[in-house]
Amino acid sequence: MTANPTPSQKKPPASKIFARIRNLPKPTPEESKILRILVQVLVIIGIIATDVASEWSLRWFNLPVSIFAVPLTIAAGLWSWKSRKDSNIGVKFLIAIGMLAMLLLFFRNLYANFNDTRLVLAELLIQLQILHGFDMPRRKDLGYSMVIGLILIGVAGTVSQSLVFSPFLLLFLAIALPVLVLDYRSRLGLESLDQLLWKRRSSQRSIRKNLLQYSPLSPKRLGAILGIVLVLGMGIFAIMPRFPGYQLSTLPVSLPSDAPANQRFNNSNRSLANPGYERRGNDENGGTGGERFSDGNAGGGDEDGEGRGGQGEGSPLEGQGQIDKTDYYGFNDKINQNLRGEMEKSLVMRVRSQAPGFWRVMAFDHYTGQGWEVTNPDQLSLTERSRWGGRFFLSPFIPPTVQTKKIIQSYTAVKSLPNIVPAMTYPSELYFPTQEIGRDRLGNLRSPLGLLEGLTYTVVSEVPYRDRAKLAISGSEYPEQIRDKYLQVPPELEEKVREVAEDILSRSNSEIASPYEKALYLTQGLKQRFPTAQEIPFFEDGEDLVESFLFKYQGGYADHYATVLTIMLRSIGIPARFATGFGEGDFNPFTGYYLVHNTDAHALTEAYFAGQGWFSFDPLPGHEIVPTSFEDSGAFNVVTWFWEWVASWLPPPILAFFEGLWTTSLEIVGYVIIRVWQFISGSIVGAVVGAIAASFAGMGIWFMFRQIRGWLKRRKFARLPQMEQLYQQMLAQLKLKGHNKKDSQTPSEFVARLENKYQPEAVGIISEITQAYLNWRYGGQAANTEYLQTKLNLLQKHLKRLKA
Repeated sequence: MTANPTPSQKKPPASKIFARIRNLPKPTPEESKILRILVQVLVIIGIIATDVASEWSLRWFNLPVSIFAVPLTIAAGLWSWKSRKDSNIGVKFLIAIGMLAMLLLFFRNLYANFNDTRLVLAELLIQLQILHGFDMPRRKDLGYSMVIGLILIGVAGTVSQSLVFSPFLLLFLAIALPVLVLDYRSRLGLESLDQLLWKRRSSQRSIRKNLLQYSPLSPKRLGAILGIVLVLGMGIFAIMPRFPGYQLSTLPVSLPSDAPANQRFNNSNRSLANPGYERRGNDENGGTGGERFSDGNAGGGDEDGEGRGGQGEGSPLEGQGQIDKTDYYGFNDKINQNLRGEMEKSLVMRVRSQAPGFWRVMAFDHYTGQGWEVTNPDQLSLTERSRWGGRFFLSPFIPPTVQTKKIIQSYTAVKSLPNIVPAMTYPSELYFPTQEIGRDRLGNLRSPLGLLEGLTYTVVSEVPYRDRAKLAISGSEYPEQIRDKYLQVPPELEEKVREVAEDILSRSNSEIASPYEKALYLTQGLKQRFPTAQEIPFFEDGEDLVESFLFKYQGGYADHYATVLTIMLRSIGIPARFATGFGEGDFNPFTGYYLVHNTDAHALTEAYFAGQGWFSFDPLPGHEIVPTSFEDSGAFNVVTWFWEWVASWLPPPILAFFEGLWTTSLEIVGYVIIRVWQFISGSIVGAVVGAIAASFAGMGIWFMFRQIRGWLKRRKFARLPQMEQLYQQMLAQLKLKGHNKKDSQTPSEFVARLENKYQPEAVGIISEITQAYLNWRYGGQAANTEYLQTKLNLLQKHLKRLKA
């Protein structure tokens, strides 16, 4: 005979599972309103910082993500507080389903933005935080939100390219300090500060003020901690060495949302189109400057589809004209150096690089008499982007004997530029948001898409070491294709220029035989003979730039120097070419970016040395002969930059005084150290005297340290309230007797520990002073300090008698 099943046994398995879930003990909710509010503020700061740092590129329904995420985060926090004591099983299931859906959306976005996943990750974290915010009863749930806020602020820091991110970082740090304090108190199970601060009546304002003064959330205390953290952080940031191995090698690539992706070359975008030059349809240079950047063509026009100057505006490709105010004339297949005027300074690029350098754009081989041009510029060698790696393998030819260093650079266009691709020397890998990349016969990189505002790409360059010893022994046997292309000089000019070059070389103290040493000496000689760039009239038709520079005007404009040096090197048999690009710009140590302006664009001379390849020379007065390279980058560049920034504000006499003082101080210290070491290491007597002097020095340092520490303690003690002074004096007297109060002990616990250590009279005084202190600090009761001082004096006499 079988027993009838009980009601619980008749339940299906699913009902049993739900019943067990309902019977699970409910988690202990976090009751601190202050902690919950501050954690939500941290998350909101992280969301807004990420949105601002990404320049509002994170969008939901074509609106910035903050517009939706911030209200939803606040609503989630309110819901979580209201239902913190409920089981919320249905809500948990909905949250789990929503998180799975967000995960699928994340994978879709990841596939679409595989080159740079930082913002995709940030978007996922924002979505998860909003869902997670609807169920945060426990302290550790708030901890998850704190971590998400920290990750978001970190993502914002990596994405930000300007100091607009810094206020959010400071605000995040200021909020994070009290959050950490409250979180720690919650872990220890201490009484919530809400109970101490919010449940006081208005008649107890003095008590609340006293509590706030000594509270862990005291604004004065938190402000001091914040100041210390900032000072230490900035100090560590300044002196921390920047070794290349420690630098992040991120490879970001991005394209503006309204720009076409996966562009290829066609008949309308193969040529360079500098909007600073006039365009008349498809002219002899193949220009198509009237097209829009946003339609995928390599142009520089406005959004109405017409060329930015239209016909008749901009600089002419030949003859006299004015320099365009915004676009550098040197980024074109053919350039005209018979232009006059100045550009108006404007930011064009932000560059993050593992080392400073010359952001090279293009080189020219054919001299026209008043400018340069690229031979057969439309004969492009096209390279397809790797399907899986998302990059272009460029495989530059580098002589096998040359040692190189891999340098990673990331470029972000702040202003729309022609379809150029700035990069350091010998780019080997390119991460660029097009399907094809082109190279002409000189190796100049060209894109089927203009550098749109907001476009980001990354280059990996194999930059050669400039080994002067190896370069000095390079011979004069050059490959045929190098001789044919890079030794061209107008016949009527060759002999005249060669005479000037040989005259400069003849002024050397010793004979110069090496082509590299000749190039160095000619660069320096050109600077010395023509020490300042100057304004000169327009060249007439048929007038040669180099001839006028050397023999008529004895000088010229800035880029004329590179033209003269290039022709001068060619005239003595050294292959050379004219190259243009951007100088390194202004380095911002707080963001790690080089701020590159249109006025940083200038020209260099590149010379070829047998077995070594191409190396640059800068003949412009005021510039270094050898352009900045990774070999000039040190581990303590930020300290150097800071001193140079300070020095730029100092008058020359004061700057000279400080530099002289620093140099003299180093010389004196070095001299003293050398002489002392010679005396100590020279004999046994010196060693003994040195040991005695070191002992006295150690004692002196120890004595000074004690005196300074005592002075600081007395200074701090003098600022305390009188009741606090009395209590601290009592603790100091007891410490001398070997009874030190531990930080973990309450005042009452400390008194209880002393009951069997002293006589009842002394214990009574200690207990009385302690109780008065507790009533004053936590109860707001005024203390009779004169009476207590008398009691403290009696205690001191008792302790002295005990010692005797």
